[in-house]
Amino acid sequence: MPNGNNTTSKCLIVDDEPMARDVIRRYIEKIPTLQLIGECGNAIDATVFLQNEQADIIFLDIRMPYLSGTDFIKSLHHVPKVIITTAFKEYAIDGFELDVIDYLLKPIRFDRFLRAVNKALSPRSNEEILPKEELQAKKQNSGFIYLKADRKMIKVMLQDILYIESARDYLKIFTRCGSIITRQTISSIEAMLSDSEFIRIHRSFIVSINKINSFTHEAVEIEKKQLPIGKYYLNNFLKLQE
Repeated sequence: MPNGNNTTSKCLIVDDEPMARDVIRRYIEKIPTLQLIGECGNAIDATVFLQNEQADIIFLDIRMPYLSGTDFIKSLHHVPKVIITTAFKEYAIDGFELDVIDYLLKPIRFDRFLRAVNKALSPRSNEEILPKEELQAKKQNSGFIYLKADRKMIKVMLQDILYIESARDYLKIFTRCGSIITRQTISSIEAMLSDSEFIRIHRSFIVSINKINSFTHEAVEIEKKQLPIGKYYLNNFLKLQE
C-alpha cells in the first residue's frame, strides 16, 4: 500500500447511512495522504466497484442491507486494509477476527479516525522483508529466534514454544520454561515461524502444531489451556488435520 511522502492511499467508503458517509468523507479530505475514490451504500455495490477499481483502505460499516460487512470481507479474494465504522460495539470480536486495522464506534471523532488511519499507513517496521524463497529457507533452517525483552535479546528455542498470544503491539510467548513479553506484532513473528511447525488459529493466537493435545471446531487445547479458533482461520486449521 502506498505510504511514501509523495503518494496517496486510495479509500473507499461502504456505509448505508448518508450522514455517516459525509462524516468520513470530510475526515478523508483533511488528510493529504488519503484519496477518496468511491462511496457505496451497500456491500453489493462495493463488490461491483472493486471489480474495476483497487482500494488501499476500506472504511466499512457492518450492519447493512443485503450483505453484512463481515460477510463482504470474507467474500473478497484480495482484502485491502479495512477500518470498521459502526454504531454497534458487539461486532468488535467478529471484526478483529478478520484482522481489520481498527474498529471505530459512531459517532466517530476526528482524533480517533486519525489514529486508525495512522495504523493503516504505518509500515510494520518490525517485519523483515525478504524474497519468498529466502524467507521460506530461513523459516525451515532456524531452530530458534531472538526476541527483545527486559532490554536484552533473548534466545528462544522454537521447540520450547507452546503458543503465542497477541495483545495489540505486544506478544506473550508461552514456553515450557515460562513466558516472555516482547513488543512486536503477531504478523511479524508469524513471518519468522515455519508453516510446518506453527499455525495461526485466531487473530490473537499462534500455536505449536505438535503441542496440540486436542481440538474441536471452536478451540484447541495445549497444556490444559483452551485457545479459541477464529472463524476466519478454521478452514486452514482443519486442512492441516486431514
